Amino acid sequence: MGFEPDYNKQCLEKLIWAMQKLEIDCDETELPKIAELIVQTMTGPWRYFHTPNHIFEVGGEEDPIEVLAALFHDVVYVQVDQSVNFNLTYYIAPFIRQVGEHLLIRDAEDLPPDEGFEMVRQIFDFAPSQTLSPVSGQNEFLSGLVATKVLEPLLPLEFLVQVVACIEATIPFRPKTELGSNSDVLYQRLKDVCKTFSLKLTDEDLIETVKRSVRLSNRDVGSFAHESAARFLDNTWNLLPETNHYLKNSSSYTINQYRTALQKMEGFMNFIKPEIIFHQFQGYPDELSYNAFVERARKNIEVGRLYLASKLFTIAFLEALSLRFGRVIPVSTLMGEMPTEGFSAVSLVDFLPPNFNSHRPKTELEQKVLTLLEEGRTQSSSYDIKNSPLATYMVKCLGFDEIIHQRNRAQEFFQDKITHEEFLAGCDDHVKKAVTDGIVQLFDSRKAALCQSL
Repeated sequence: MGFEPDYNKQCLEKLIWAMQKLEIDCDETELPKIAELIVQTMTGPWRYFHTPNHIFEVGGEEDPIEVLAALFHDVVYVQVDQSVNFNLTYYIAPFIRQVGEHLLIRDAEDLPPDEGFEMVRQIFDFAPSQTLSPVSGQNEFLSGLVATKVLEPLLPLEFLVQVVACIEATIPFRPKTELGSNSDVLYQRLKDVCKTFSLKLTDEDLIETVKRSVRLSNRDVGSFAHESAARFLDNTWNLLPETNHYLKNSSSYTINQYRTALQKMEGFMNFIKPEIIFHQFQGYPDELSYNAFVERARKNIEVGRLYLASKLFTIAFLEALSLRFGRVIPVSTLMGEMPTEGFSAVSLVDFLPPNFNSHRPKTELEQKVLTLLEEGRTQSSSYDIKNSPLATYMVKCLGFDEIIHQRNRAQEFFQDKITHEEFLAGCDDHVKKAVTDGIVQLFDSRKAALCQSL
């Protein structure tokens, strides 16, 4: 049995530390309940990346407002949890209603008079009757609302405003508008909120609050700028099962399901621009640091795109082959089962011949991606091994130029513009024979194992 971290204890320690730093005297019986509420939500069955470890890391260790904001900033994540955790609905239901699959802010006449809710609504610039969007702040807004309602018996509104401002800043990937950056807009909203609620916060306090929000939100997306592309891809692979729940069972998800998950992640990688990932406000962080974040993110995204293209062509090739004998074929049927402790399964790659035409990488990017495919990310996932032996074989046989060409052809196959046989007809004959023969030998080895006692 592995060591199970005591998340409740860690979370409680963070809460106690933050309250002491803010010089808040509070009932000692309240904080354990809050820690339990946070941890129970963050350890839900679909949480792989947005876990207690993530919120502890995002909060840092120096600023109590940042620590509190981080503890709450992901408690609501509807796409991952498939709902709002039942224990949180107590805080949300007076202000939010559900219509079909959508969550809406209640109509003005149905909203109770509530200073905390009004503060959160104004910081997010949301309106009564508004339909919340999962990609436009729904989770952050509801998380900020939970933070406010949970903490308002303990903290004055001046502190709550700062916590909620930091949570608002974690809405990701927003481009600049005519009003300026997200941080500029947040600063203006905070000034308005201060006037509305007659808060004892100076302009210096508000500037420092926005800088806090920049620190916190930049840590939240910090993996994009990781020095190691392997670590960046680790986080990417931890995100996949959060919104592709079928990946949780490593022995039964199908080739089509795995391909769909990779496609969605590739679509995100092709959409994301490094310039909209990180925040900056009034020269903080300084230009040198900010540009370093953006540049490292740019390189990691380039690696991610080529890595995913290589994986997608490989799985498309397997999907086309699998359609010759079935439509719902688990990945493990063609690839072999994932190795587990005490059990080493026979794998397709055990039956592949040597590379007939070993292509060498032509650029630093290609070399980096080939190394990641061959040697792997830094950690295996519960649903996937960390290296990609079949994709490595494909890249060495065909070269990255052909891999990209075939990935583009695969899109026509995915969209049913060409059949699986037409897709396979345009693939290299040597690779087709090698992989097909390998699958046949894998099936033969299973047949032999099954019949050994007959």
